[in-house]
Amino acid sequence: MALKTKFTETFGIEHPIAQGGMQWVGRAELVAAVANAGALGFLTALTQPTPADLAREIDKTRELTDKPFGVNLTILPAITPPPYDEYRQVIVDAGIKIVETAGSNPAPHLPMFHDNGIKVLHKCTSVRHAVKAQSLGVDGISIDGFECAGHPGEDDVPGLVLIPAAAEKIEIPMIASGGFGDARGLVAALALGADGINMGTRFMCTVESCIHDNVKQAIVDGDERGTELIFRSLHNTARVASNAVSRQVVEILAGGGQFNDVKDLVAGSRGRRVFDDGDLDAGIWSAGTVMGLIHDVPTCADLVGRIVAEAEEIITGRLSGMVTAGAPGTAPR
Repeated sequence: MALKTKFTETFGIEHPIAQGGMQWVGRAELVAAVANAGALGFLTALTQPTPADLAREIDKTRELTDKPFGVNLTILPAITPPPYDEYRQVIVDAGIKIVETAGSNPAPHLPMFHDNGIKVLHKCTSVRHAVKAQSLGVDGISIDGFECAGHPGEDDVPGLVLIPAAAEKIEIPMIASGGFGDARGLVAALALGADGINMGTRFMCTVESCIHDNVKQAIVDGDERGTELIFRSLHNTARVASNAVSRQVVEILAGGGQFNDVKDLVAGSRGRRVFDDGDLDAGIWSAGTVMGLIHDVPTCADLVGRIVAEAEEIITGRLSGMVTAGAPGTAPR
């Protein structure tokens, strides 16, 4: 038995599960393992320091899997922007057929991607942005609820409301992100109108994830209260793991501080040291509230297989058992 949805059919994958782009995390070993498990993994383009490095990482991934995988291209404001056009050209030249866009309007990228047969999955944090992306012609939507790691937007709408609200207006395939880590979440997302789920923090906590074991253990040991929301006063909210640095950032900004007062604390190079060296207080690092549902470090194959099998059991077992024969409107005794 399998779970077939608009998402699996449109993007040519076996299971309605994606591993979206994650800075410093979305590398060949993880993405290939996700793909081999029948889900959809994304390399994170900007984790690679140059476009040439991205080309090599794509080649490395192809050495590890013959299944479909994609590349995430996140476009954010920067004092010195990366060479986005060059990264985009590498994606096209490498023959990648699925791209996840995020961070800003995908319109400038769609003609080149679509002209080269590339499907675009766009990540949004609000219904209005999802509707706009659909009107621009993207091939799928990833809708991020307030529970997600990284940037959840400024509306503070959790998935229980955001997913069905988006589903009412989105006709193309849509997956749900933020707070998903097991079969219960997958079934809930499908019931709310999504065609699958995206998991980030859950895939960080797998054998093939390249991050330090100390980080994986911190996620396993953590609970749903183990995150901080930083940059609230700057209207650029980010959900990160609670540690000495993130709590200091919250305190400084709550006291009237500005970005320049915390920029050294939130430097990306410091966050990377967390993942590479295992020093949990070296910098800020992204994690979602779903850490409260993560209790082990399985292989990607075991994780995806478990989620799908348990989801099928919930649908065909527990939920179907709640439906009883009887006159319309008659409640079971």
